[in-house]
Amino acid sequence: MNNPFEKIFNYQLSSRLEETGVYTLTSQERSWLKSMLEHPAAREALEPRTIAKLQECVLDDETSNLLDGLEQKAGSLETQIFHPLLSPIRRILRNRQGMTIQCRTKKGKLNEPQPGIPYKLEYSMVKREWYLHWYNSSTRSILHTRLCHIVSVEQSRVSRTSYEEQTVRAQKLFEAPRHEAVVEVIRTFNAELTRILHAFSCFDKRVEFDEEERTYRIHLTFTDSEGQFVLTKLRFLGKRVRVAEGNYLKYRMRETARKALALYGADAIETSDSDQSKADEGSADAQKAEQSSNSKNAADIIARTKIPG
Repeated sequence: MNNPFEKIFNYQLSSRLEETGVYTLTSQERSWLKSMLEHPAAREALEPRTIAKLQECVLDDETSNLLDGLEQKAGSLETQIFHPLLSPIRRILRNRQGMTIQCRTKKGKLNEPQPGIPYKLEYSMVKREWYLHWYNSSTRSILHTRLCHIVSVEQSRVSRTSYEEQTVRAQKLFEAPRHEAVVEVIRTFNAELTRILHAFSCFDKRVEFDEEERTYRIHLTFTDSEGQFVLTKLRFLGKRVRVAEGNYLKYRMRETARKALALYGADAIETSDSDQSKADEGSADAQKAEQSSNSKNAADIIARTKIPG
């Protein structure tokens, strides 16, 4: 980056810009965008008119390509982040229409096509896979299906009233088992807010800033299956954060601390006390033996040096 102060992350500034719909781009980010548009997968991931609009943003930029002069020597197997079914499913979501979906099971068995309403697309950072959350109109239940298990998706027309009713039912079913918690950033580590927010990037969250106490509070929303992952992130962040609200998370963090103390604290203290008592006993015996030996030596010396009367 030519100017290292071109863009400085500030939460208050970014939140104000987000409210007005303004997004700032650095020269390095424009260079990355230009490289991304030249990637072969861009034609599959984006629509032609979207690519044309983005190319207009970087058309007059004379930025250097970030990939020039770089050669990949080794790396892990690259997973396909973009899935071919993302575009048709997003189109159905934008049109607010129903769908006919056909899926296969984990064992490869092909199920019958089912009518439903797409509710939400979600990318799992843990499994690195896309999921479709959809409402099954026949069974009136919420299903979570991997895109790799979906064989076909076709749009089906439904009335506006029917779509709204099914969406409301899907929202109630989807949000019923969700939990909320508040994580407070320790004021000493406010400078690491970017890192802390990145750790919780895969969860639904809301951030608020207390100007009087100069502290950030992160409101997390997660499901039962994501609870263990939230605990993993809290243990990873360590003393940078604390759970301000959320009885379940507080209980699990106390259990973690108790087990850690049992392994490295309480047992070590008991062992050291026992060892210390044994050491004290040994030291007392050694002192007694030394005193006895000294008294015997003194008696021998007196006997040898005694002057006859």
